[in-house]
Amino acid sequence: MLEKVLPHAMLKAKPNFESRIRKLKRDWAIVYDMLSGKYNGSFGWDEYRQMVVAEDAVWNSYIRSHKVAGQFRHRSFPYYDQLTSIYAKD
Repeated sequence: MLEKVLPHAMLKAKPNFESRIRKLKRDWAIVYDMLSGKYNGSFGWDEYRQMVVAEDAVWNSYIRSHKVAGQFRHRSFPYYDQLTSIYAKD
């Protein structure tokens, strides 16, 4: 179907969907670790903005040891609740 819509884009649906799913799972794992890991007392979840919140000192300390987590300092992650119901272990 993707080839019909964008015939010269050279895109294959399956690898693109799989890549997107892997990225969502990786992003979810980062946010989940902040909210449920050993730092869970330091981070909170803003339900309205759908993003992780914390004081600047907490962010700075966490980002020093978890570089990729810095992307979520000012970015919302609206799929967190849905992905938690899929990926979180009971």
